[in-house]
Amino acid sequence: MDRMMMDAMGSTSMMGGDTRMDMDLMQACMDACAACEQACTVCASQMMDCAPACMNCADMCNTMLRAMLRMSGMTPAVMVSMLDACIAMCQLCMDECMRHAEMSEVCRMCAQSCQACMDACMAMRESVLAQA
Repeated sequence: MDRMMMDAMGSTSMMGGDTRMDMDLMQACMDACAACEQACTVCASQMMDCAPACMNCADMCNTMLRAMLRMSGMTPAVMVSMLDACIAMCQLCMDECMRHAEMSEVCRMCAQSCQACMDACMAMRESVLAQA
């Protein structure tokens, strides 16, 4: 999403009341979710044991990204729950891919992408909780 759109989103209350989102953290989280979705999709195509976890993680990252883009109707509690789910799915996928990381560069890159997504979601989670 371009900076102008993020600025426009930041000029309005996103989650009821006067809660304002940290647009830089949100952008980083959306970017990490998009990158993780792509890495997981590629990894799942290898059809290794991690494929189901990768497909589920890709879906969760896509859902998280779309929810952050929409934001209407989102409350801090719902946002935190969704971030927790994304973090949990990324952790599961990363753990599965790390089992193949030494023999598959794709699995190693997927695991790294999952870690980056978890880090971004955790930062976003902390920001939401601090604003609530």
